[in-house]
Amino acid sequence: MAEEAARLARLRLIRSPRIGPVTYRQLIARFGDAQAALDALPALALRGGGQAATLADPASVRRELAVVERLGARHVFLDDPDYPALLAELENAPPALIVRGDIGLLARPCVAMVGARNASAAACRFARQLAQGLGDAGATVVSGLARGIDTAAHHGSLASGTVGVIASGIDITFPPENAELQERVAQQGLLIAEQPPGAEPLARHFPSRNRIIAGLAQGTVVVEAAPRSGSLITARIAAEAGREVMAVPGSPLDPRAQGCNQLIREGAILVQGVDDILEMIRPIDARAVRSPVSGFGAEPGAEPDAAERKRVEGLLGPVPVPVDELIRQSALPGAAVQLVLLELELAGRLERHAGGRVSLL
Repeated sequence: MAEEAARLARLRLIRSPRIGPVTYRQLIARFGDAQAALDALPALALRGGGQAATLADPASVRRELAVVERLGARHVFLDDPDYPALLAELENAPPALIVRGDIGLLARPCVAMVGARNASAAACRFARQLAQGLGDAGATVVSGLARGIDTAAHHGSLASGTVGVIASGIDITFPPENAELQERVAQQGLLIAEQPPGAEPLARHFPSRNRIIAGLAQGTVVVEAAPRSGSLITARIAAEAGREVMAVPGSPLDPRAQGCNQLIREGAILVQGVDDILEMIRPIDARAVRSPVSGFGAEPGAEPDAAERKRVEGLLGPVPVPVDELIRQSALPGAAVQLVLLELELAGRLERHAGGRVSLL
């Protein structure tokens, strides 16, 4: 019963307005558990200069839990033992995933494969062959169930176990023509969604989906991508997380190859076959791996006074600035600065950006 109440509190905290992945981790680090964080939210928002925080309705959260169970899926929370370890390393890792299928596939070496939706027939064939070869070698292929390269990657790795990450609720299919493929992925592999059931695949959900794809994998392979495409966003996220970025070269006459060729110019590994990928994701000697760092964000006991809060807020403006720079210029403990930022965010006055940067709204 206590475990059920704890899971309800976690999901309620996640579904409350203005609680993003970074804020969630900071609240848990500061208050110890989700229920204590929920109890503290109103006071934090008021100190940040906003109105009392709005909390998610417990009834709607219970309905979500029931719907997910009815769909044959389940929630996996950030502190659950089977939450994907590589994904948890991201600063903005999803506090909860909704999964359907075999989550044990993520314990194997994982490779993300992404690319153009309007991919050429040759690129789709090559992606399918790569995915099949990776599966035969014992790796798990992760992709986004989109048209083109994603579809080819899933078809190539269905027999060995593939992971599909979608930008909608676990019960929504997009694109519609992949309905059968999505169901096969859920039955033979693993289907993952961050959005609650019923959520449509809105444009703003796709960058979030891309960070999960990159975060689950030791390396990301791009097969055909136009400049400024979503596939390059996934590659950038992978690089920022310290993961391998690989690309398949293409003809300079084909616009769909420009993104991959640019990645290679910038240092991505050139991929000509499965062996090139396997070489990059081979296990690291355990002696060279540091122990994981536990905890994130502010620590209890750092309570800035009114003057210190004003000092931090005075350093903020509409231009995003790194949190580390705020700590340096304010000469305050990091925990104190993080608490002020947390209060401002809960008050609806702060926006978080990629790369640990923040700005005032």
